[in-house]
Amino acid sequence: MKEYFTLLGRIFFWTFLAPVRGQPFKVSEVFHQMVLIGVRALPMAALTSFSIGLTLAMQSANELKKMGATSFVPDLISVSLLRELGPLLIGVIVIGRSGSAVTAELGTMKVSEEIEALQVMAINPIRFLIVPRVLAMMVMLPALTVVGNCIGMVGGWVICKYALHFDTSNFIYHCMHAAQPWDLYSGMIKSVIFAFLIITIACHMGLQVEGGAEGVGQATTGSVVWSLLIMLIANAMLTGIFFFAA
Repeated sequence: MKEYFTLLGRIFFWTFLAPVRGQPFKVSEVFHQMVLIGVRALPMAALTSFSIGLTLAMQSANELKKMGATSFVPDLISVSLLRELGPLLIGVIVIGRSGSAVTAELGTMKVSEEIEALQVMAINPIRFLIVPRVLAMMVMLPALTVVGNCIGMVGGWVICKYALHFDTSNFIYHCMHAAQPWDLYSGMIKSVIFAFLIITIACHMGLQVEGGAEGVGQATTGSVVWSLLIMLIANAMLTGIFFFAA
């Protein structure tokens, strides 16, 4: 725990204070990590969001039909995706796809003594390795969440259009009428916090690797497990805060 908070302090220093003192991080590396962390996770995130939109529409229609309220299916889809399912499910995908990759990469560098080599060359590993990954995740997870929300609604539209015989304009109207700006804002707040937690846990676990290839595997597994656990706890806390503050 102490090492984790120490890492957070060092990330803060090399992200905000060091550039002012003439020791900036490499912006090109941030864009490179954005491709690795976010762009390459887009197909998986899109497929997941689309399938969730389909499933949510079918399940909600099945229950609402009993009350003659199938017209509220688009409302349920839009609010559920924006508030909860969008940020949470995209976070799960990014943990499995990108968070684990970051831990494995840093862990491999640790056991092969590449990080020590950087220190010997007077290159700070936090500035060179960690800060670009943190900034890339902070940008790409909210972006993936927005894209995932849109694709999830497309999945819901497919069911509403071809199974429930909704008119497309009627579907869009219901989605826009049900969702409020705060629904989107709360989801974006969650995605930013999730991004910070995911990438810092992944980097911390990678930097703490010991024991060769076996240690890398254990750290990668631990990174996924702890990221999922902390993200779910944070989601429950944030939902509670938004619920009681409303």
